[in-house]
Amino acid sequence: MTAATGKKVLERRLPDERATARLGEDIAMALRTGDAIALVGDLGAGKTTLARGVIRAMADDVSLEVPSPTFTLVQSYETRVPLHHFDLYRLGSPSELDELGLDEMLASGAALIEWPERAGDRLPEDVVAVELTHDGEGRLARIAGSGQAYERIARSLAMRDFLTGAGRGEATRRYFTGDASARSYETVTMAGEETRVLMNSPRLVLGPPVRDGKPYAEIAHTAQSVTAFVAIGRALAGAGVSVPEIFADDLDRGFLLISHLGSEGFLDAEGRPVAERCAAAAQLLAAIHARQWPSRLEAAPGFFHDVPPFDRDAMLIEAELLVDWYVPYATARPAGEALRAGFRAAWNAAIDRLDRAEKSLVLRDFHSPNIIWRADRKGHDRLGVVDFQDALIGPSAYDVASLAMDARVSVPPEIEKTAVDAYVAARREHGGFDESSFAEAYAIMAAQRNSKILGIFVRLNERDGKPAYLKHLPRIRNYLERALAHPALAELRDFYRRNGLIGGTA
Repeated sequence: MTAATGKKVLERRLPDERATARLGEDIAMALRTGDAIALVGDLGAGKTTLARGVIRAMADDVSLEVPSPTFTLVQSYETRVPLHHFDLYRLGSPSELDELGLDEMLASGAALIEWPERAGDRLPEDVVAVELTHDGEGRLARIAGSGQAYERIARSLAMRDFLTGAGRGEATRRYFTGDASARSYETVTMAGEETRVLMNSPRLVLGPPVRDGKPYAEIAHTAQSVTAFVAIGRALAGAGVSVPEIFADDLDRGFLLISHLGSEGFLDAEGRPVAERCAAAAQLLAAIHARQWPSRLEAAPGFFHDVPPFDRDAMLIEAELLVDWYVPYATARPAGEALRAGFRAAWNAAIDRLDRAEKSLVLRDFHSPNIIWRADRKGHDRLGVVDFQDALIGPSAYDVASLAMDARVSVPPEIEKTAVDAYVAARREHGGFDESSFAEAYAIMAAQRNSKILGIFVRLNERDGKPAYLKHLPRIRNYLERALAHPALAELRDFYRRNGLIGGTA
């Protein structure tokens, strides 16, 4: 960190143009809405090469024509994050940036800015400066900044170092997918080698205490590091479940290089659930739940993961997300203490009924976004499972509810029944299965999960600025009503109805 500016600085030596373009690719993998990258350097220093590397990686098109915006001042690209390439060399005065709409562009996209010194004080305070200078036959890149954009770029460069250590320093990186957490995934390709996946799983930021001096993530037993993924993945693979193979790992920093299980999603071409696939996934769950699982799993020599219990505190604090976030959203006023107390009492009574429920390894998010369908395989190998690091030891019915009431896609009652029936039939074959207890636990866990998700989706909108999740709320309310129809949940159902949480009044 420089004493004068308070900004952090890191350097990269770039021996040739390929290395400069690769730095652009690394920056592209880190870009998010609102990021501004200032490209600094003399004529011929490599700014255009670097900008071209960023833009082509964002567009996933290595041959994309990237004209210099010297005369137009700005050139825009419809990429994963809308990207705007500025060349301010001919800018008449800093005030012209207002006419170009830099602020509006950063509100919905990211910006690369050449000749940023001509902008005066009009650039954002957290702009990341990438200065290129000649260094012998190559160049030296000096990256300076503070804030989230700089930290993401620094982590992206650390990921390149990780790939170098794994013998793939010159691999092509492309954004693959992300989720509601801080995890993200990229594809990694090299000539003559199958595509692999680079998993970026930073250590969980626990947040402030919310109850009994503990943060939410600790109470809910959310995995805090990638060690959980490695340990649970090894255990599942040993049981015949198709999970990603790990080729290289950095458990401290949270980087994994893993196999690519396939590109065919679990849904059909129109994004609808397929009865056959849901049944196959339910049968896989039945095989998992019929086994005995230890609570301590080895990730690597000297690295262990203790699988937490899905206990009362975790179930309650998850369900209470409905009160914390969904109730204020639906009623335009915070939940009162009477509602909170009644909610806890009703849920404690429901959780009491889980005492006799079967407990097993619960993958926790076993639904369509996390399942790959591999039609060319047979048996359980048709299903690739890619997300399981938050697994707990708890009521096995939870995973069945996660599958049969998929939060991301509407599962009609007949396909829900197909999945549940397939699970029950498979468990009957293993023997020792209490169907009545399962049906009750299924209803309780479905009600708990969908209460939690109503709160999470509102939180993603209001706290994290992700309004797309709100479109799922009608589906989740419908699932919640289905679950609460079970006779064992009459008391909980009555509470939800009295308080307008179901029944079309919320």
